Amino acid sequence: MEFTYASSVVSRNNSSKQTCMNCTHPMTVKEGEGMGHHTRKDVLHTFQMNFFAMSLLNTFPWDSLDREIRTTTTSDIIVDILQKTCLHPICLKNPPYLKYRRRFLTELLKRHEMFAAEPLDVLYEALGEVMCAQEEDMCYKTYLLPTGDAVSLAENVALISEGTTGLVTWEAALYLSEWALENTYIFKNKTVLELGSGIGLTGIVVCRSSSLTKYIFSDCHQTVLQRLKDNITNCLTNCDSNSASVCVEELDWENVSDEQLQRIQASTIIAADVVYDPDIIACLVRLLSRLLNCKVQEEHPDVYIASTVRNPQTYDCFKKELEMAGLRHVVIKDSVPQVFPYNRASTIEMIKIYA
Repeated sequence: MEFTYASSVVSRNNSSKQTCMNCTHPMTVKEGEGMGHHTRKDVLHTFQMNFFAMSLLNTFPWDSLDREIRTTTTSDIIVDILQKTCLHPICLKNPPYLKYRRRFLTELLKRHEMFAAEPLDVLYEALGEVMCAQEEDMCYKTYLLPTGDAVSLAENVALISEGTTGLVTWEAALYLSEWALENTYIFKNKTVLELGSGIGLTGIVVCRSSSLTKYIFSDCHQTVLQRLKDNITNCLTNCDSNSASVCVEELDWENVSDEQLQRIQASTIIAADVVYDPDIIACLVRLLSRLLNCKVQEEHPDVYIASTVRNPQTYDCFKKELEMAGLRHVVIKDSVPQVFPYNRASTIEMIKIYA
C-alpha cells in the first residue's frame, strides 16, 4: 500500500511548548477565588486533552471545577466543558469508549448537583444519549498536537485482542512522538522506517510535524496492518503543506528478505515498545544489524528505539544481544517536554544504536 499525503508541519515555539506542559496537570487556585480567565481556559483545555486521550478520571482538575461552580453560582463552565468534550465535533466523529463517556458524564453530573442549584438540561441529555447507545469493541483516542491539530486513532478497548498487543497505543510510543516533536530536524528530507508501528501514533505525528521524504510504517499482524492503514487514511489525507510519500509494509522480522530491505532504503529507523518479549529479542537484533549494514548513499542509517522498561531482565537481555552482535548504543538523556496526558511514572529509555 503506497500513497502520497500532504502533511501539516507543526510549528512550535516556547509559548506553545509551555501551554502544552501546563495542560496535562490540574490547575491550582486559592481557596475562595474564582479561576480567572486564563486559568479557566487552561482547565478547559486540560479537560479536553484528558477526555480525548481517555485519561483516568482522577487526573482531571475536578477541584478547580468545584471551586468555579461554588464561586460563580452558574453552570457556564459545565456547558463549556461539554462543548469541549462530549459535544465537540471530534467526539461526534471519533468518539472515546462508550463506558468512558458514561463515567465522565456521571462524574460531571455529580459535581454539578453538589454545587449548582439549577438543573442543566444539556448535561442530562448528553448522559441520557450515552446510556442508550450500543457498546462497541473499538473506540477512538485523540491526541492534540501543540498546534491544536488532532490525531484520532481507532483502538481496541482490550489491551490484548486477536492475539496481539498492537491494537492499542503504549507509553513508549507517546514518548517517542514527543521526542520527535522536539527533534524534527532529525527527520528532514529522510526516508524513515518504523518497526512495529502498531496503530500508527508515532508515524502519524512524525508525518504531521516533519519535512521528510518518505515514511514507511511496518508491522506483521494482519489485523494491526488493516487498522494501521485505516488510521493513516483518517489522519493523513486531506492535509495541507508538504507532500511526502507514505507506505505500509508487512515486515516479518524473522523472514524479511535482503531484497525487501534494499528496496526500503531507510536512512532513519525508529521503534517504540518493541523490547517486551525475550523470545523476539534475537530476531529483532538480527534485523537491526542487517538494517544498519544497508548503507544509503554510503552512510549507515540512524536507529532510535524507545522502550518502557517493564522487566529489567528482558531489557538487559536486549542490550547484551546488541553487544554480542557488535552493535553499540548510547542512551539519549535529553529532556523531553510532556505533550500528551499519560503516566510518566514508568521508566522509559531512549537509545541510539550504531554499527
